[in-house]
Amino acid sequence: METKIVEIAERIKGLRELEGLAAEDIAAAVGVSLEDYLAAEEGKVDVSFTFLYKCAEKLGVDIVELLTGETPHLSFYSIVRAGQGLDIKRRKGFVYEHLAARFKNKLAEPFLVTAPYLPEEQDKEIALSTHEGQELDIVLKGSLKVQFESYTEVLNEGDSVYYDSGRGHGMIATGGSDCQFLAVVLKNKERDRDA
Repeated sequence: METKIVEIAERIKGLRELEGLAAEDIAAAVGVSLEDYLAAEEGKVDVSFTFLYKCAEKLGVDIVELLTGETPHLSFYSIVRAGQGLDIKRRKGFVYEHLAARFKNKLAEPFLVTAPYLPEEQDKEIALSTHEGQELDIVLKGSLKVQFESYTEVLNEGDSVYYDSGRGHGMIATGGSDCQFLAVVLKNKERDRDA
């Protein structure tokens, strides 16, 4: 198994144990079976961005800590030069470049996302995921086919969408070429205040 996957799995397990949480607690928070969670925690399977995001929320850490083992430490500003964001490959062909990995106490998680154009996906149902908060996606290049539960929209260069990410959503590149978009995931501050 890829070293990075094993390292991420070890961090999740270590943080879970440090917090005194049972594997069942994290599995429920992430929305997967205990068997699937344990396979991920043992580094036997790769995990999605949504899985990592939900684990980080439940464990009370920044997603960057799960990915790198480092705690973000900047609090005034953080510059990320072109092509130098924290590279996150968590879904077939998708590349997420985290644009604020070193900034602590973020109110949002900004990503430059490249979605590959895959002809075999064009007529299939788009897989949906959910996570806390809200999200803003702005298409920079190409076209993005977005599924919001039973609604389908196609966004082109310059188009944007803002939505409740706690409801089912998913996306693929369409139109014959890869799609690059800016995704800003806004955290649920009401939930954070209640915790």
